[in-house]
Amino acid sequence: MVTLPPKLVSGFIEPLHSADTLRYYEKIKLMPRVHRSSVGVRAYSNKDLSRLRFIKRAQRMGFSLDEIAQLLGFRENPQQAKPKVRALAHQKLAAIEEHLVELSTLRDELRLLTNLCGASPDGCPILDEIDKG
Repeated sequence: MVTLPPKLVSGFIEPLHSADTLRYYEKIKLMPRVHRSSVGVRAYSNKDLSRLRFIKRAQRMGFSLDEIAQLLGFRENPQQAKPKVRALAHQKLAAIEEHLVELSTLRDELRLLTNLCGASPDGCPILDEIDKG
């Protein structure tokens, strides 16, 4: 069990997750209840810290908390869960690729509008385009 004094907790754990987030994770069962010292300082085991890193990394990959809960469950038996994990990852990849297409279109539109804005003697093409909806 790793017991972290308050300053170290805020310097080590909270960059990954705030105290409110950690309490929420416990509430929704993403994290087990963490042992606390007699003065209320959370004591994280290496397994807890590994789980928190896993959650943070999965969030950066775009997985929702519900999906992360599924992934955490799959960690218990990864070989058996492999097809389910792969299917979930394929769904996430497809969503990301769709989002990239949308972002590319937006980038091209903004590039065009900023060029038009610089060449426009009156009005603002950017605001006009946004106004069109």
